[in-house]
Amino acid sequence: MPIAVAPINRPVRVVKILADDKTKKHLESLGITIDTEVVVLSTAGGSIICKIKDGRLALDRNVAMKILIA
Repeated sequence: MPIAVAPINRPVRVVKILADDKTKKHLESLGITIDTEVVVLSTAGGSIICKIKDGRLALDRNVAMKILIA
């Protein structure tokens, strides 16, 4: 399931990223890689607010739909 529809405040793991190489490299530089634990904090508006490691990150909904979690 895409991270955009993940349950709020529950840890999930990234299992696949369905994006082009440029976007994958960008997400990797932000700390989003396969097997990364992510907690979705908010899905209000057009952004998905996530907690990754010790930081927070806002993802565009279109990009968030390409990040699959389990």
